[in-house]
This record gives sequence, C-alpha cells and structure tokens, in this order.
Amino acid sequence: MKLSEKDPAENKESNSVKKKLDWSCSLLMASLVGALGSSFLYGYNLSVVNAPAPYIKAFYNESWERKHGHPIDPDTLTLLWSVTVSIFAIGGLVGTIMVKMIGKFLGRKHTLLANNGFAISAALLMACSLQAGAFEMLIVGRLLMGIDGGIALSVLPMYLSEISPKEIRGSLGQVTAIFICVGVFTGQLLGLPELLGKESTWPYLFGVIVVPSVIQLVSLPFLPESPRYLLFEKHDEAGAVKAFQTFLGKADVSREVEEVLAESCVQRNIRLVSVLELLRAPLVRWQVITVIINMACYQLCGLNAIWFYTNSIFGKAGIPPEKIPYITLSTGATEILAAIFSGLVIERLGRRPLLVGGFGLMAIFFGALTITLTLQDHALWVPYLSILCILAIIASFCSGPGGIPFILTSEFFQQSQQPAAFIVAGTVNWLSNFAVGLLFPFIQKSLDTYCFLVFATICITGAIYLYFVLPETKNRTHAEISQAFAKRNKTNKEENIDPAVTDNKMNGGTEPDSSSALYSSVQSKII
Repeated sequence: MKLSEKDPAENKESNSVKKKLDWSCSLLMASLVGALGSSFLYGYNLSVVNAPAPYIKAFYNESWERKHGHPIDPDTLTLLWSVTVSIFAIGGLVGTIMVKMIGKFLGRKHTLLANNGFAISAALLMACSLQAGAFEMLIVGRLLMGIDGGIALSVLPMYLSEISPKEIRGSLGQVTAIFICVGVFTGQLLGLPELLGKESTWPYLFGVIVVPSVIQLVSLPFLPESPRYLLFEKHDEAGAVKAFQTFLGKADVSREVEEVLAESCVQRNIRLVSVLELLRAPLVRWQVITVIINMACYQLCGLNAIWFYTNSIFGKAGIPPEKIPYITLSTGATEILAAIFSGLVIERLGRRPLLVGGFGLMAIFFGALTITLTLQDHALWVPYLSILCILAIIASFCSGPGGIPFILTSEFFQQSQQPAAFIVAGTVNWLSNFAVGLLFPFIQKSLDTYCFLVFATICITGAIYLYFVLPETKNRTHAEISQAFAKRNKTNKEENIDPAVTDNKMNGGTEPDSSSALYSSVQSKII
C-alpha cells in the first residue's frame, strides 16, 4: 500500500526532472544564437529608423539639392521617407519567397548562416551612405535588410520548432518574439542622443547590425542541423539521431524519433508541397485560413504603426520633444517584459487564451487611446494617460499576438507542407507590414486622433475569429491538431495524410516505406 502511494510522487518527480532535461545547453544555445542573428535584427530594424528620422530627412534634402540644384519638395520628402520605412517590408516579401528554394538545399541552419550575407551587405551600405552622399544606398540597404528579415522569420521558427520537444515547443518558440522585442529596445537605446542618435553618428546605428551577424556566423556552425530536416529531406538517419541526442541532452532518443515519424507519416522519397497545392488542399483549408487571418491581424493590428512612428505619436500626445527618446525606451522595456511573461506561461495557459485575450485587450486600449488623444488639450495629465494606453497596447500584443502566430504556423502543418505554409504566412505578413508602413502617415493625416479606431476594429475581428475557429495546440502532436480541424475541413482522421503520399499513389507509384520500417532502421542505429 505504501509503495502504491509513493509511485505517483515518484512519477511526478521523474516528469519534473525530465522537463528540466528538455532544456539542454545545446537547445538554449541554438535558440539564443539563432534568434540573435535573425529575429533580433528584425526588431532592431523596426525601431532604428525612428530616432535619427530628422537627420535622415535632412540628409535626403541635402543630397537632393546637390544633385538637382533645388531643395526637395515636402511631399516628395514624405514619399521618400515612407519608401525608406516600408521598403523593408518589400524586401521581407522577397526573402520569404526565396525561403523554399534556399532551404531545400541548404537546410535550416545553413540558410540562417547564409542569410547573414544580406545583413552585412545592408549594414555596410547604410553605414556608408552619408559619407558617400547617396541616400539611395540607405534605401537599398533597407531593402536588403528586409530580405534578411523575410528569410529569418520563416526559417528561425521552423528550426526552433523542429529541434524542440513538444512539451516546451511554445516556450522555445517565444524566443523569436522575445528577441524581436530586445531588438526593438536596442534600437531605441542606441538611438538616444547620448549614444548614436546624433547628426554626426546616426550612420553607426546601421553599422551595428554587423555585430549580431558575426556572432551568429562564428557560433551556429558548432550546433547541429534540424534533426527533422536531416531525417525527412536528407535521409541522414545517423545524423538525425545524433542531432536529437545533442539537442535533448540524452542518449536514448528512440521515443522522439518514433513520435516524429508517426506524426508525419513520412516516406523516404518525400516531396515538398508547393504553395498552390497547399492552398488547394482540402485537408488543411482552415489551417491555411487561420494562418492568413492570424498573420494579417499580427501586422494590421496597429503595433507597427506605433513602432515606426512612436516619436510623432508622443509628440501629438503633448510630450516635450526632449523627453520623447527616453519615454520611447519604456515601450521597448514593456515589450521585453510582456514577451518573457508570455514565454513563461504559454505552456500553462495555452496559445488560444493568449491570442484571443491579447487582441481583445488591444481593441479596448486602442479605443481608450483615441479618447485620450482627442481630449489631450483638456488637462495637463491627459497626455500621460495616452502613454499608459500605448504601453498597455504593447504589453497586450507582446503577451500573445506578438509571437504565437509563428508558433502556430509550424504546429499546423506537416514537414512537407511547412516551407509552403511559411511562404503563405510570410507573404501575408510582409504585404500587411508594407501597407501599414506606407499608409499610416496618410491615415493619421486624414483621421487624426480617430486613426486608431481602424486598428481596434481589426483587433476585434481577429479576436472573434480566433475564439470560434482556433483549437488549442498546447502539447498536441500534428495528428491531434489536424483532427481538431477535421470537422471544419469535413475530413476524418484516416484522410489526414501527407499529400506527397497521396500524389504518389495517384500517379501509380509504389507505396513508400512505412514509418515503422524507417523507425526500425533508425532504432538499430541508436542501439
């Protein structure tokens, strides 16, 4: 009787020890180094143009006058500045489209490494633009930096998802969002007048981009490739087992290998699904729709408008110009704290509550921000309420919508579908980003303080859709997530198989090796 009473406690202790072992040094190093040279740079480039904006515009004017013999027209300057901000998103779209082609041959790790070429080239162009007297170099540099971001935000979530156990997949996936926030904060911090945010030093703000890229270049080669990629696309069974052992910090990885193979119904001659095939596949129709709506809301919810134009928003809120850079730092600090909070609770609360609650709270605070901006001249303390509303919006975003869309994209789809799924998600992401960056100044001019009601409406729409459609994916395998969508897709469990398998059978090909046969081959190597 005593033994039977002790067993549950022992099991609980065993599970606790196992959970701790899931976070191996290699897993932590891969997530930190991978994110530093990827999502960190994306976040940094969202905010880095904010502080030196007056100096960059003055540089544009001087360069234009030198070339054309007359000062630049104010409307042309506004257009050039909007292009400088928003061309980052065009580059992101180009990078997203390149992912499938590059990733198929290079894999996850080597794609991240090769991507640093874009970041270093962009840094050199932007840092030397003032000395060369060519504002075009800055715009081209922003384009290249966008390509880097497009590749990074597609490959990094795939890499982190494929190397992590499902018990901590959400927490590890939030590393992407946390480093975006750290990047935003770093851009704000270095943009202070006491540091690099001066007329003589603003080009160095862009030169700093080289540092994280070099750190990733010298560190990431010592870590393994994604074991899923090695197993499914390179058929390197021994390499996959070794990668699993390194990332999980244990010798016996037979359970993980078996679980992966069972989830993906993989065969040796796996074929990657194209974007068109993914969009046409009835088995994943609602997963694709959910990813599209999630990514559109991620960008169109209005947070990028706050990141791109924080200074002008605070100026309209009545904050003295000399205080704005320091108050802007509070937004970056809030982002980091909220993202860390999300990473700590995501495996307890789940994805769904954080997403729905985040968008819902954003809608409420956008409404409150509209009221405070409208009434800002009625009392001296009202502008400070506007700041609190902005901080609350940022906290609501980073606690859920800021990172979970990337996690869901990797969780919804099988290995053969993931590259196409990230192209779809990335295309929606970057087109929406471009629209916000280009149109927000004009929306702000037209609607004035009521412009944020547009974003409140988008947040409410996203929250309602996700509440009714999105299933919880916490601690679920791909097969279980597919089954949760099966009713909406009007399919049953037996029909949820890899399209590559279906196509092979339809074309009269031989049936691929079963996952159990491949598992037996892998297990023999483990032993």
